[in-house]
Amino acid sequence: MGKEIQKSYKFATASASLISVVMLGLAVLLQAIYIEVHIGPSILFFVLAWVTTFLLIQLRLESYIFKRVKEVYDKVELIESSAIKSPRITTDMNTLIQELEHFAEVKKLEIETLKDRENYRKEFMGNISHELKTPLFTVQGYILTLLDGAINDKKVREKYLQRASKGVDRLVYIVKDLDLITRLEMEDIQLEKQDFNLVSLIQNVFDLLEMKAHKKDISFTFDTDYNTPIYVHANKDKIQQVLINLFVNSIKYGKHGGTTEVAIEPLVKNKLIVRITDNGEGIQKENLNRIFERFYRIDKSGSRKEGGAGLGLAIVKHILEAHQESIYVESDFGTGSEFSFTLEKSKTKL
Repeated sequence: MGKEIQKSYKFATASASLISVVMLGLAVLLQAIYIEVHIGPSILFFVLAWVTTFLLIQLRLESYIFKRVKEVYDKVELIESSAIKSPRITTDMNTLIQELEHFAEVKKLEIETLKDRENYRKEFMGNISHELKTPLFTVQGYILTLLDGAINDKKVREKYLQRASKGVDRLVYIVKDLDLITRLEMEDIQLEKQDFNLVSLIQNVFDLLEMKAHKKDISFTFDTDYNTPIYVHANKDKIQQVLINLFVNSIKYGKHGGTTEVAIEPLVKNKLIVRITDNGEGIQKENLNRIFERFYRIDKSGSRKEGGAGLGLAIVKHILEAHQESIYVESDFGTGSEFSFTLEKSKTKL
């Protein structure tokens, strides 16, 4: 506090000294011109004194504020030093307050973002640790049992080796998905786009997942008969993976005897939208903004009854973003969910 008072006194003293010297000069000048004091010279002295004082104070304040504000900008690196020019810095306190409020708001948002990222990092590390340690400990347990002597029993050996192999397969599955997401985030995958019939691709995915859906008596269907092919321009294999992940998700959280319906609708001139709707358990509102995060699970109990590593929707999101497309989700808890995504129409009619 003492330093701030000292600086203000220093500024005031320097300004007062300058004004006093200028006033003295003006008085001497007027006295030299006018021997006797008249009303005219007095008014002239007043005008000259006021104008001179105003200009001195204004210039001094501009210089003072410019230097102090520039120091703040330089220290916090809010903007480049070269962006601050003396003519733009004035004694307008409203402008200065707005600048500082804007700066404070930006910093507040940055701090909140950093906190969210830190929480996400901690949660992500916890999730990935959980996902990896489960199959790792499973494999380790079976191998240690075999090394302790169970390897001599043929039946036990084969059973434990098969179970250990399943654990390794799960590890490989998780690592491959993580590698795919990482490469998509780093734009390390070249998406070779082509024109293909979307209706035919969806039907192929229906056939591929038919047995899995049959276990829960879930039926796949179109909202209408698509007798005419609908061609899109995208990476066929990656869009197939998007469809598989979304359909598998609808099976996991769908109810027995339920349905998963697909609709293909025009959106704008060169875009269409694919809607995948189920009548499953739905998603609670507080989870909607996070379901595309890696390893994020709606079920906080840690249950793995539905399988999966919590990477399916994250992969969907990254594949579509790599295509510069969008994905949306709407859900009523207890009623069902609808996932929809956009695709580019084929420019050529095949």
